[in-house]
Amino acid sequence: MQLQTTNQRGFAPTTMGEALQFSEMLANSSMVPKAYQGKANDVLVCIQWGYEMGLAPMQSLQNIAVINGKPSVYGDAMMALVQASPVCEDVEEYFEGEGTPNPVAVCVAKRKGRKPVETRFSVEDAKRAGLWGKGGPWTAYPKRMLQMRARGFALRDAFPDVLKGMISVEEAQDYPDEAKPVPVDKPANPLDLVAKPVEVVEAEQAIVDVIEIESDQVTDVAIGYSLMVPGKEQPHTVLATLDEWQDAYEDLAEATARAGKRPARERMTILKELKECNADTLGRIDTMKRVRHTAGYQRRINALGAAQ
Repeated sequence: MQLQTTNQRGFAPTTMGEALQFSEMLANSSMVPKAYQGKANDVLVCIQWGYEMGLAPMQSLQNIAVINGKPSVYGDAMMALVQASPVCEDVEEYFEGEGTPNPVAVCVAKRKGRKPVETRFSVEDAKRAGLWGKGGPWTAYPKRMLQMRARGFALRDAFPDVLKGMISVEEAQDYPDEAKPVPVDKPANPLDLVAKPVEVVEAEQAIVDVIEIESDQVTDVAIGYSLMVPGKEQPHTVLATLDEWQDAYEDLAEATARAGKRPARERMTILKELKECNADTLGRIDTMKRVRHTAGYQRRINALGAAQ
């Protein structure tokens, strides 16, 4: 692996393969936060988030966290990103009414060529939000939390392009936990998840062997996202949402990669064709979510290449 290095940003992967290898190395290290240890995919996504915001890989791992299902950045890193931006003129923070029952944290974000954005967050605001007296940081560091809430609102309003829609960790920690999805039993054959209707034989067969859709079976194509397969004009299946389509695509690609009755070289070709015939739908996926498919494709190709 060849990594680009500079005095300012340290090591920086230059290709997807290098990024995957780099992420695995970091995930196996004890020098990254525990939330990322042993999770190479999370490391890769975190680094990509940081790259788009202007953070070096290690800065990303130290300052980006997923809190209650929401990617977020620590308030101090949020301030650093804004102040480093050429569109930032100044950010001013102060308190009003200190020593009174209702002190107010004030943050004034000044963007070049724009009117300043001023945000205020008081003890009364915290009480209405059910935060004042809440266990944890709101009890241990109430003044700091008031400051972080005012800062987060002001910087997000004045510099949404710099922060890429990220909220502060301090704010995300106050959101309720997202409802956990009800677990669904997956069938033994992953193709069963995406094959209705379809004739499925052994899971070890290649995609061209397991998918048989007769033209007279498809009389009316449902509205949704079509999952295509190489050599077929009709969709393999149609999914109602883009998230369901992504899961079905990954299941199909994984089954293809594991189809051991075909030579590795043929499976690599089929994977490439599967990716190409679904390029339009892949292109509609959000950049960060698309990393999952890019990384999965590269991992399968690498594994098959090593098996030759």
